[in-house]
Amino acid sequence: MTMTALPDDLLITAADEVTIRQDLTLVALGKRPADFALRVGKLLDVHGRRWHEDQEIIFRGRRIAWVGPAGAYTGTVKARRHEPSLSAVPGFGEVHKHIESSHLTPEYEAALVLPRGCTWTCEASHEFSNVDGPHNLEFWLTARKAGSPAKIFPLPGSAVPPTAYEWGGGHFGYDEQRNFLAQSLQVAGLDEVMDWPAVWNAENPSYQRLWGMIRATFEQRGVVEGHAAGLRALPEINAFAAAGMASDHEAWTPEEVRDKLRRGLFMELRPHSLPDIVKAMLEDGLTDWSNFALCTDDRSASDTLKLGATDYNVRLAIESGLAPEIAIQLVTINPARHMRVSPWVGAIAPGRYADLVLLDDVQTLSIAQVWADGQQVSEGTRYIAEVPQIDWPDWATKTVNIQRRLAADDFAIPAAPDRTSMQAALLRPFHWDDNFITAELPVSNGEVQRDASRNITKFAIVDRFSGEGKVAKMFWLGTGPRTPDTALAASLGHDKHNIWVTGSSDAAMAMAVNALTDLQGGWALVREGKVTATMRYEVGGLMSCRPAAELDADMQALYAEGAKIDWMYEPTFSPRWWPGFPERLSFATLTCAPWRWVLVAPSPLAPEGFVNVQTGATHPIVW
Repeated sequence: MTMTALPDDLLITAADEVTIRQDLTLVALGKRPADFALRVGKLLDVHGRRWHEDQEIIFRGRRIAWVGPAGAYTGTVKARRHEPSLSAVPGFGEVHKHIESSHLTPEYEAALVLPRGCTWTCEASHEFSNVDGPHNLEFWLTARKAGSPAKIFPLPGSAVPPTAYEWGGGHFGYDEQRNFLAQSLQVAGLDEVMDWPAVWNAENPSYQRLWGMIRATFEQRGVVEGHAAGLRALPEINAFAAAGMASDHEAWTPEEVRDKLRRGLFMELRPHSLPDIVKAMLEDGLTDWSNFALCTDDRSASDTLKLGATDYNVRLAIESGLAPEIAIQLVTINPARHMRVSPWVGAIAPGRYADLVLLDDVQTLSIAQVWADGQQVSEGTRYIAEVPQIDWPDWATKTVNIQRRLAADDFAIPAAPDRTSMQAALLRPFHWDDNFITAELPVSNGEVQRDASRNITKFAIVDRFSGEGKVAKMFWLGTGPRTPDTALAASLGHDKHNIWVTGSSDAAMAMAVNALTDLQGGWALVREGKVTATMRYEVGGLMSCRPAAELDADMQALYAEGAKIDWMYEPTFSPRWWPGFPERLSFATLTCAPWRWVLVAPSPLAPEGFVNVQTGATHPIVW
């Protein structure tokens, strides 16, 4: 019989799928030879939540052609392997994750998470989209094209820009979403819809753009992912579901999960709220977990090295009382079905990629081996496959576009003439309130001053996209350094990813931002007038192209320098805001619900950058 040359099968296309599946059909029937047979002690059928003893998995290329009892396959096989003491489960998947938050480029993130069982990810891509929207799809498919075993299903960002009061490296609407979905079967839908006021309020300046993206997603039968942070009243939950949002990963309490689950939302549980929710659902007597998945959302490489990846989420669910088989369904078949990618991932079944996690203990989820694309890629949690070497182009590595050196004057806040004090608007991290804070601050040398005695320092957002380095600045409460002439800046500022900087002097703030421009992104710490630590995120200002251990070493050096600084602190609404090095300021620049008053880079609708993103109201920063 004439053999058919198979496509390389790295990217999914309809034409290649036909060729591949025609071949798999004949391999399954024993009419063409298979490449490999893997025999295992037990295999979990996630469709029926049943274990099967002494099973064989037949590989053809990167795919599975046949699954069944050992010895029952009628065809010929080129090579065989027997692992009688190991239990096979499908490769784990992420229903909602920002790979950028690992701070590793996709090929190195894959080397970090594959040995921990994660073989596929639905990438919530509004982070990189906001940096370089036109190259977004190309960026997410590059590592796979280069041979990375990890599958990425990118979802173009609805939050590009996050609100109408922001602008920068990307702008997505109906045309862009339609084109993304038409270009690749791997585009699973629309990244989390975050700007709730723009969904329900036709007067919101983002209303038409967002509904255009939703329409394009419906037209192509994609999934509209949701982000229902702060939506806890029944009218809002019903409206959110009615608008077509398919999911929520922002539920914090069991009561919220019950209300959203009943209205048809697919619940994606994050680790910080997972234990309470799982325990409560079990107490409720829930037996059908098909509308649940586990998700990571954001986790740095440093935290992944300490905790794990998707495997950590599964272990946490098991420790919270969930049966291992159900917990595994929550990272395999459930998310695959929800995201409509189950023809390729989510089960050990014919036609799917040959992605397997082999466990030597199911209850503790102890990983012995991980297989992806029909090849073993890990021994325990040690990655043994090659990492493709990618020379990322300038559009990925030159994204901090500030064509000047910033100076102390850029961060000064002028006072009105002949004033000795002025009223100032204040924010603090995670200030989810309808009203901003106010304080009377002293004036010196014609400028409004900080007041460290009251935990008041200065915070700024610097535009890194136009070349002009426009600066929005104001006073913040309970964050930043008290140490003199000290500042911290980062190009990682969800979700627009302009540069944010907080400091005890204007000169230190300028020094930190200039250091970031030279780095092309990352972190810069200035202590007492000198740059004492930097962290390089040279790809998109969000990621670095290097192994996780190297990245973590630099982060530990940054933390060590940060520990020498006296950081201000006051509690705020979020339980995830804590004293010390203010790393979570990266998330304090969000503009989605439940945020109200925020600081963004100067824009036509918010010239000083201080705006209520729920209402569009602006206000002077001092008066």
